[in-house]
Amino acid sequence: MSYRAVHKYARISARKVRPLADMVRGKFADEALEILRYQPARGARMLEAVLQSAVGSARDPDQNEGQSIGPEELVVVEAKIDGGPMFKRIRPMSRGQAFGILKRTAHITVELERISDL
Repeated sequence: MSYRAVHKYARISARKVRPLADMVRGKFADEALEILRYQPARGARMLEAVLQSAVGSARDPDQNEGQSIGPEELVVVEAKIDGGPMFKRIRPMSRGQAFGILKRTAHITVELERISDL
């Protein structure tokens, strides 16, 4: 059984989070959390929160036939960062011109799988 967590409309560019997702893809969940904890990037905090949420879903005994699954038994099978909608803003320039600014968002998806199910 897989456990998913999604953070939609994260106020960060997908381009900044994708290298962090590449680092944790295929790792055990506890190892991935350790990797993200020591990364200085702001996107690492967001990805870490989504990963914690997915681990929390696995720990919930109501979803797992009454048993709790720890992060050492889970593997990150999917860490997907998609681009979301953009806020379009205008910055005034000299001589009455305007310069467009795109404030980008991202959709962060993490999927965990139990090691015995792989």
